[in-house]
Amino acid sequence: MTRIGPGALPSTEQLALMTKVARLYHEQGLRQPAIADKLHLSQSRVSRLLKEAVAAGIVRTVVVPPEGVHPDLEDELQHLFGLDDVVVADPSDDDDASILNALGAAAAVYLETSLTGGQRVGLSSWSATLLATVDAMSPKTVRTATEIVQVIGGVGAPGVQVMATRLTDRLARVTGAVPRYLAAPGVVSSRSGRDALLDDPFVAEVAELWNDLSVVLVGIGSVQPSPLLRNSGNSLSESETGALRDAGAVGDICLRFFDDQGRVIDSDLHERVLGISTEQLFDVPRRVGVAGGARKFEAIRAALRGGWLSVLVTDVATARRLLADA
Repeated sequence: MTRIGPGALPSTEQLALMTKVARLYHEQGLRQPAIADKLHLSQSRVSRLLKEAVAAGIVRTVVVPPEGVHPDLEDELQHLFGLDDVVVADPSDDDDASILNALGAAAAVYLETSLTGGQRVGLSSWSATLLATVDAMSPKTVRTATEIVQVIGGVGAPGVQVMATRLTDRLARVTGAVPRYLAAPGVVSSRSGRDALLDDPFVAEVAELWNDLSVVLVGIGSVQPSPLLRNSGNSLSESETGALRDAGAVGDICLRFFDDQGRVIDSDLHERVLGISTEQLFDVPRRVGVAGGARKFEAIRAALRGGWLSVLVTDVATARRLLADA
């Protein structure tokens, strides 16, 4: 039997042998030593024939995604919006609780597999999806992040500010990181009040860390607040949200509101927010947004159009709608 040389085409006999070896290995599950014994070939010859079968197109690798996994959707969204990564969760039902649980579980797996120990992670506060994400994470025996930095103060009543601190603490615990708390409200009444708080040494120390984050984990808000945020004593009044809506706002990230193209809305609110600035946010190499559901669709689409995110974790219905209505 003539061995295949560079540029030479395999003979029919060679193709037949490649096919026989390939079927024994891939279809019948025989290991290479067993195939060698069965066909009276050397193991090195069997290994070479398997490689040649791939080169000749006899063996082709086909990935069959299991039910509930959507790599095609993820790839299409990644390409359409220029994202680094997309994770599409498949809820068991279309109600808010099912979507929230699915998003939290998917984002938890993403973080557990992509945080490798050297990252300083920024965390926005008081988001139902982020609460679900952190609750779904399991503590690791090795450190997966160096610091968890709160990037915006607690939004709402004092009790909500405590919850924001607890969220930071919880993520720090499961990653083995050092928590960096922002013990301040997310929105104050004036720019001078914000500046006065930023002059506080403890607040200033945390704010300085916003310039050197590896990853930031954020929720995506709609102009109409969620029941969770509304019931928490949302610090934005009806008149403020009405004015933002009239100005064209459809959503926000870290209380930086944007229109349907992802452009920042010019508002005095930006001067009263005690949190990471738009410029600092965009400077973070990996910006992970976790959001889904029909109520958040316009805000998610706008955030993607404006380049606010590099990674999106969303649900399958929202992913399909994003592709259809981009």
